[in-house]
Amino acid sequence: MQILKIGLLGLGNIGSGVYSLIKRKNKLIAQQSGVRLEIVRIADRSRSLGISVPKHLLTQDVNQVVRHPHIDTVVELFGGVQPTLKFVLTALRSGKDVVTANKALLAEEGDQIFRMAERFDRKIFFEASVGGGIPVIQGLREGLVTNHIQSIHSIINGTSNYILSEMTERGLDFKTALKAAQQKGYAEANPTLDIEGGDAAHKITILASLAFGKMAKFKDVYVEGISAIRHEDIAFANEFGYRIKLLAIVKKSGDGVEARVQPTLIPKHHILADVNGSYNAILIRGDETGDVLFYGKGAGQKPTASAVVSDLATLGKARSASSPMRFPRGHLTVKNISTILSRYYFRFQVIDRPGMLAKISDVLGKHHISISDVIQKERRTGRVVPLILLTHGVHESAVRRAVHAIDRMPVVRGKTQVLRIEE
Repeated sequence: MQILKIGLLGLGNIGSGVYSLIKRKNKLIAQQSGVRLEIVRIADRSRSLGISVPKHLLTQDVNQVVRHPHIDTVVELFGGVQPTLKFVLTALRSGKDVVTANKALLAEEGDQIFRMAERFDRKIFFEASVGGGIPVIQGLREGLVTNHIQSIHSIINGTSNYILSEMTERGLDFKTALKAAQQKGYAEANPTLDIEGGDAAHKITILASLAFGKMAKFKDVYVEGISAIRHEDIAFANEFGYRIKLLAIVKKSGDGVEARVQPTLIPKHHILADVNGSYNAILIRGDETGDVLFYGKGAGQKPTASAVVSDLATLGKARSASSPMRFPRGHLTVKNISTILSRYYFRFQVIDRPGMLAKISDVLGKHHISISDVIQKERRTGRVVPLILLTHGVHESAVRRAVHAIDRMPVVRGKTQVLRIEE
């Protein structure tokens, strides 16, 4: 039986879950996988641990884990990029395989880490970095190996999805829905990384790199969050037959690849439109399989710990087979957002005057933007009212020029809301 001698970095929420799961189910893991897990050392700087751990396992010195002569596998659960990057690189140089749940580290420094692993013939597993307990990383690495991936449309931030679901189902405004998410523990006290799209961008960077076999750069991913979404946007989208979701998208587009995170209108009948609450879903389209959906809890101690321990079992079996590990090679060229072709939703705040719609339509026409649908319910002459337009397909660059011109018109108040539509 293969035995992994494990050093654990971090005994916070996820680390505690991993430790507890190994202690409770090591026998089952061994029966199912033929791999036995043995925790040799745990590095954690906190003096107030939430679980009981034998003192001889604990240290505050990370080097006692990453350089330990009897440890062959390091599980990194510190999070963050620095100084975690240094610890992971040291572990690889010291001949240790690595399992991590750290999406920010892999998205921003993955190329350096993968090159180091390749140089020292080490393995890296990171199932828990995307989608919590959803086995999407293994699905891309192994289950879809015969496919050329054509697109990934995903809901991979539970906080934002919960907020948008509350706004849709209960009619809450953004601030009230965010407060509800914080009270339930779905959102941090500082929720910026989640609601402004950074967390989803880290994750789609990882998925893009695996899907296309080249390293995507985090800085190349276009990112918009949900903080500007208003309840009226939810309501108007509903009238047109759409739901608004924060989508992380990567897809082939002409001779290039798009990678973006943005609040998006999707048809009510689409399978992702019914992914609600804090759940995640990743819809992958392969040339052989067609659409494949991965769905489940995208965060939380138990699902994430389950994914980490699953990686350990997979690592043990891979080590027995002495199989070389394939890493993304080269860099993925991502198209600039200004070049993408999409349909759009516009919400203008305009002074209700005769000829106002004709003036806005004229500007759109000059930029070759064709209108497909219009909502203008309120008639309050001289007052500011919403004007909602949907467009046919048009390039982003044209949209930006047109909106810039329209926002400067005397009849328009405030900044125009622009959302993309994915059919």
